[in-house]
Amino acid sequence: MRVRLAFSLLAACVSAAIATSCAQKSNIAPEDTSGPAPALTAPDKALLPTVKIAPATGWKAGEMPTAANGMNVRAFATGLVHPRWLYVLPNGDVLVAETNRPPTPDEPANPIRGALMKSAFEKAGAAVPSPNRISLLRDTDGDGVAETKSTLLSNLFSPFGMALVGDRLYVANADALVWVPYKKGETRISAAPQQLAALPGAPRNHHWTKSLLASPDGSKFYVGVGSNSNVAENGIEVEANRAAILEIDAKTGASRVFASGLRNPVGIAWEPTTKVLYAVANERDELGNDLVPDYLTSVKEGAFYGWPWSYYGAHVDTRVKPERPDMVAKAIAPDYALGPHVASLGLTFSSGNRMPAAWRTGAFVGLHGSWNRDPFSGYKVIFVPFANGKPAGEQQDVLTGFLDAQGNARGRPVGVAMAKDGALLVADDVGNTVWRVAP
Repeated sequence: MRVRLAFSLLAACVSAAIATSCAQKSNIAPEDTSGPAPALTAPDKALLPTVKIAPATGWKAGEMPTAANGMNVRAFATGLVHPRWLYVLPNGDVLVAETNRPPTPDEPANPIRGALMKSAFEKAGAAVPSPNRISLLRDTDGDGVAETKSTLLSNLFSPFGMALVGDRLYVANADALVWVPYKKGETRISAAPQQLAALPGAPRNHHWTKSLLASPDGSKFYVGVGSNSNVAENGIEVEANRAAILEIDAKTGASRVFASGLRNPVGIAWEPTTKVLYAVANERDELGNDLVPDYLTSVKEGAFYGWPWSYYGAHVDTRVKPERPDMVAKAIAPDYALGPHVASLGLTFSSGNRMPAAWRTGAFVGLHGSWNRDPFSGYKVIFVPFANGKPAGEQQDVLTGFLDAQGNARGRPVGVAMAKDGALLVADDVGNTVWRVAP
């Protein structure tokens, strides 16, 4: 009842002041709650949680994000529809998932709350009907701009992660891992997708994105599956195989939980020197402006990372009932905090020698941006330096300027990927653009 009341209050807050904060404004910079040992504040006991949404406006003619000193940004492709995720094929073609959340019933039925949340999604640019397609972008002359765009696959179900293994292209839909035959250079695949494995989906599919990563030998797939709630307020039974990274056998489709307790692990990638699996995850909301930091972490087989009973190791979330001290005792603290409510989604490790020396060893992360913090946090792409296969040093801004001076979202970065030529590609789902960043 307490959590349902919180949601009712949240809906009222959205209705009354959708673009303003309902709770006290933070005086702590996100940088002060980031890094390998973040300072964690006490949970905020405010009656109403912060709701501060950056209205989505898109980019005006001639506008673009701001690249770090010494870097250049340009549009690799424009005119897309809600581009969320990227995958670069061996020949340099770039695949982009134009997608959004699937239709999801509001359970329990609450027409007023549903209407309010729909208004919030629309304001944030997140209510676009899902195009349900994967488009192929091709830069034929190597000038850093895609000259052609073609629909490679259509009629999918909120597609997200992609992976090419041999002559098969795998796609993680919102409810299943599927594959189609692929031939190098083709721009349209007409074959019907074949299912390899079901994924947690309907009827409720709160965190719908399903990221996808193949093992180096192609024998296994790893899928990031988010929770069905904020802190299990819909019951722990609807969280089966969620808030986890699943491992799927490429031959049989058999799946198991590889690691759990990760509220919403979206970007997943192999660290290139150690071959260790890393993920960026979104932590829980409604504990205040400065809790809980989203994070980047190595993912250990069989490990538990706390959700829903605790955060950042053994910090107990008292909202979750019944308590599980046995699970809290198992919780592993993540490696590196990215700041509270930054909505870390995209993750890719730097590769090649094109980037400046300081950005050749480490990870690029797309921070989609906050709705539960005042002032805003995220809305940029950052670089986290690594040493000896682990995060080391302060995060650095790579691409900023997604928010204008009035707090409007001209764009929101999501997926990030390294192009074949060593440039960084960034999917912008509000700006409907893929940006290219290079020296």
